[in-house]
Amino acid sequence: MDRLINSLTRLRATHLFFLTWVSTCMAGTTPESILQGFKATPNPSVSSFQPLLNDPTGNFSFGFLRVEQTQLALAVLHVASSQPLWLANPTQLATWSDRTQFFFNGSLVISDPHSSLFWSTQTNGDTVVLLNSSNLQIQKLDNPVSVLWQSFDFPTNTLVENQNFTANMSLTSSNGLYSMRLGYNFYALYAKFQDNSADHMYWKHTALEAEAAIVQGQGPIYALVNSDGYLGLYQNGAVKPVDVQPFNSFHRPIDLFLLVRLEPDGNLEAYYWDGSNWVGDYEAISDTCQLPSPCGSYGLCTPQGCSCLDNRTEFRSGSDCVPVETGDFCGEQLVKDNYEVLTRNGVEVPFKELMQYETTSSLGECEGLCENNCSCWGAVYNNASGFCFMLDYPIQTLVSVGDESKVGYFKVREGAGKKKNKTAAIVGLVVGGGAILILIGIGGFWTYRIWRKKTREDDDGEVSPGPYKNLGSESSKSIEVEMCNR
Repeated sequence: MDRLINSLTRLRATHLFFLTWVSTCMAGTTPESILQGFKATPNPSVSSFQPLLNDPTGNFSFGFLRVEQTQLALAVLHVASSQPLWLANPTQLATWSDRTQFFFNGSLVISDPHSSLFWSTQTNGDTVVLLNSSNLQIQKLDNPVSVLWQSFDFPTNTLVENQNFTANMSLTSSNGLYSMRLGYNFYALYAKFQDNSADHMYWKHTALEAEAAIVQGQGPIYALVNSDGYLGLYQNGAVKPVDVQPFNSFHRPIDLFLLVRLEPDGNLEAYYWDGSNWVGDYEAISDTCQLPSPCGSYGLCTPQGCSCLDNRTEFRSGSDCVPVETGDFCGEQLVKDNYEVLTRNGVEVPFKELMQYETTSSLGECEGLCENNCSCWGAVYNNASGFCFMLDYPIQTLVSVGDESKVGYFKVREGAGKKKNKTAAIVGLVVGGGAILILIGIGGFWTYRIWRKKTREDDDGEVSPGPYKNLGSESSKSIEVEMCNR
């Protein structure tokens, strides 16, 4: 009898949903629910967003988001600002064409034979709804209604207010380079500087446990964007948070829609919608130079802006000083290749509190550790402390400091970084078997050294020239260069 009643209740609910959906579609408006059998294809005349489903308030919409003219993503948008809040399968996008199909057969499915994309929620639901929180749900019309799948469990780069963020989830920036994850008593930001290698932590916030303590064995912590203007950490559904990270809007008596987003530069930022604009409410990293790579590969960050580690290379916004590299120097082919070594005084690593280091007695010992390690791309030495920070990933942005005793040692692959600063004039004066170089440039006094390592010979026995060729004889192990703007 109970099963019969449940079946009749479910049938009646399905019938009501179907009538509502049909009447809505006949009226030419976007429905507020999707039933099994629903199908849609991209409209070629749509330039930005094709809605398929709205929430009851009209603040949020689910549909086809056009990306770079030719690609398509399933997305939930904030309607007033056209800001994407969630994407389905953001790492592989479909093609915007009539061959791409979206349908609901109990699962949300998008299929694109052109790119061989097939994405599915792998559920057996009765209806799809978009809640007024922007949460997209697949529901089973049982008594009571059950939720089989929801977008809040699969965040992309954004958390909205009252959305739980658990230890099983991660936020990933839109460019795929940065992520946010939870630990036992903290949340942290990580950078992926190259594929097939461990992510590097560059920012960490540990729970203060002021109002409540984390109890071991009582389950993992989770984060929640609270509508009162803060990012809170909680454990096991407790009312009191174990940590509160306040925003500028903390305890402000106004009705705001809040979100937290991991930006493409690696910063974690919070915003609220004031009715016409997104207003910045919080940023985890206030110092630009402490971001993972604000000036790109082999860049140098200063309070005044960006430059390149090699002063002969002109920095250009939006590009890298040296083309982005991958891998290491351990492969058979890579060992045979030449690489140059650039050293620079007055630099240090960003987020050094989270970096591993060795203690060495000299700069030479620090450089030797990196030189003899094929996984090492560079090292930064602090003469005062003896700390030697080893960089086991392709060189990113370093931080400029006034202390000339902090020296960086960086490997540069052959053929990389051939852009020259057009403002520099180079005069070479060759004496006997050595070389003396005088460089006159713009930008004040600076010092660097270039070391050249002989690692490959041509068939005729001559050393293949690298990007810093003709800087001296093979007997010259290093060349000190000083520039002074007189």
